[in-house]
Amino acid sequence: MGSLTLEELKKKAIDLRVSAVTMVYKAQSGHPGGSLSAADFVTALYFNEMNVDPENPDWEDRDRFVLSKGHVAPIQYAALAHKGFVPLETVNTLREYKSPFQGHPDSKKCPGIDISTGSLGQGLSCAVGMALAGKLDEKSYRVFAVLGDGECQEGQIWEAAQSAAKYELDNLVVFVDDNGLQIDGPTEEIMPNGDLEKKFEVFGFETNRINGHSMEEVLEALDQVRDAKNGKPKCIICNTVKGKGVSFMENVVGWHGKAPNEEQYKLAMDELARGLSV
Repeated sequence: MGSLTLEELKKKAIDLRVSAVTMVYKAQSGHPGGSLSAADFVTALYFNEMNVDPENPDWEDRDRFVLSKGHVAPIQYAALAHKGFVPLETVNTLREYKSPFQGHPDSKKCPGIDISTGSLGQGLSCAVGMALAGKLDEKSYRVFAVLGDGECQEGQIWEAAQSAAKYELDNLVVFVDDNGLQIDGPTEEIMPNGDLEKKFEVFGFETNRINGHSMEEVLEALDQVRDAKNGKPKCIICNTVKGKGVSFMENVVGWHGKAPNEEQYKLAMDELARGLSV
């Protein structure tokens, strides 16, 4: 676990945003919008909450992280690079041949990736399997899974949720990045999810809805679920903004999967740098 102060965590989240946007720009390919919306709680997990060891990425008792919405790999890669799993300069190699940073997380290529993801809807099932294995093996590790709100339209998500409740996987913590946009437009227009907080609750989860860009609220939510061994899996719904931190990307569906040009990249770096100086 980390020992950063609140302000250090906020600045670390900006560092991760800078690295995520940089790798998408240099690759001229990738998904910046959802990477930026997930940056704050991903930062909290890697730098304050999860028990992981960059020197021993396959440590048997480590906490697990499953990026179910695997297309936002840049934000996880940024966390791994800043945490020390790979050299920081690796951010310049996104999607290159033989790079550990492929278009979607690849556990065979990148240290710190617990499972390859990318096919939306499947990651939660993998996380449930990991959590169940931990219970059966009487291990103390926890499993953290990150879902997209658009991804929650997939039926397999709810099959996995039922299983998590049935097997009382209180070592499973799900984060839903509820930024309101998916590749084809607003989530509520494509296929409304209803009230995700209540839906997960009905499926047997202990649920909470927070501002996903408030580091204070993210940390408080994690404090609440850390030792709650009540037989219920946990779900934290995060109200977020797609493209958060870069003004021209915020709430613009076109930035779901598009790389900035040189002028846009410089503007993004300038805006993020001003955030670092606050």
